[in-house]
Amino acid sequence: MATLSTLLTRSLLAAVLAVFGLFVVAPDASAQGISTKAKQAILLDAASGTVLFEKNADALMAPASMSKLMTIAVVFDALRAGEISLDDMFHISEYAWRTGGASSGGSTMFAELDSQIRLEDLLRGVIVQSGNDASIAIGENMAGSEDAYALRMTEFGRDIGLEKSVFMNTTGLYHPDHLMTARELALLARYIITEFPELYKIYSETEFTWNDIRQFNRNPLLAMSIGADGLKTGYIKEAGFGLVGSAVQNDQRLIVVINGLDNRKIRGPEARKLLTWGFRSFTSNPLFAAGETVGHATVFGGEVRRVPLDGGADGVSVLRPRGDRGRLRARIVYDGPLIPPIMAGDRVAKLRVFSGDAMIMERPLYAAADVGRGPLHRRAYDALFELAAGLWYGDNALE
Repeated sequence: MATLSTLLTRSLLAAVLAVFGLFVVAPDASAQGISTKAKQAILLDAASGTVLFEKNADALMAPASMSKLMTIAVVFDALRAGEISLDDMFHISEYAWRTGGASSGGSTMFAELDSQIRLEDLLRGVIVQSGNDASIAIGENMAGSEDAYALRMTEFGRDIGLEKSVFMNTTGLYHPDHLMTARELALLARYIITEFPELYKIYSETEFTWNDIRQFNRNPLLAMSIGADGLKTGYIKEAGFGLVGSAVQNDQRLIVVINGLDNRKIRGPEARKLLTWGFRSFTSNPLFAAGETVGHATVFGGEVRRVPLDGGADGVSVLRPRGDRGRLRARIVYDGPLIPPIMAGDRVAKLRVFSGDAMIMERPLYAAADVGRGPLHRRAYDALFELAAGLWYGDNALE
């Protein structure tokens, strides 16, 4: 049972967060005693979303084949929606065969020209073998062309909160506008792991044979006995060697992204170093339990002026270095005021947590109650209030 001081502290946290921003004990992401040779990197706790380490994590970079995570995420979402099935047969066009096949010199599934291949096999061709031919075939068969599918990838990224990523193809082959960040690669990996746990298991398969050609998974973490079960490597000369990986130890999952290395042999050890350090150096600290109010959001023209927000079924936790006594600054962010009707469980805001200037965690917040449209006089009052607030604050309105 929580002590009185604990209850008072947590109540104070909620009140302060809603008005000024949250200050709690937390890690300092800028001084964590670990380094990497990668040009871009991030280490993320999957459960809480806490960033344990970052280096140029928001810099746009060429993601190479790591962007195939989005190629596959769109497929997984379409499977869930019933748009397609694993038994659907996809045609291998001449474009897919020439651009992504054996003659192209890149990673390939060795799919035969004009053949028909089950989607389930194509998925393994992409996930295990990193086949460019399989990636292009998926795009062409699902959207009519690779360009159209790349646009769908970008739009899907926006739908799940990737604000910077732009995709120009399904493969990750170099295009000056085909760009992601290490942070958004980590968030995409987290999305795949969380939303599609059964399909995600394919990422742990160590080999796949197609057209009598046996190929091994390129992810070096799978052979390192550290609990790794995914995800994807990447390389093009314009970006260097990269890796998105995930591992589980003692029921804790971490996600690592590194890119910009100049040597294939060091990306496995570099990723393992960050993962091992993360597992050993941090402990989880719950801030708000499941269903506990984190703060409130303003409602325009509703039955009430404010709706409570919570962290959903998992609540809100943050990781901090063992023994650390630093502080966090956090903020509730939403496009508001919110417009009813609002249903309990609607994702309406974000909780962003900062250590210094670095954002170490971003979690969705959900409406904790239904809010219907208010009577006419309430909507008129709110309209006048918003007008007055705009005139008062002008260009200096608070965020």
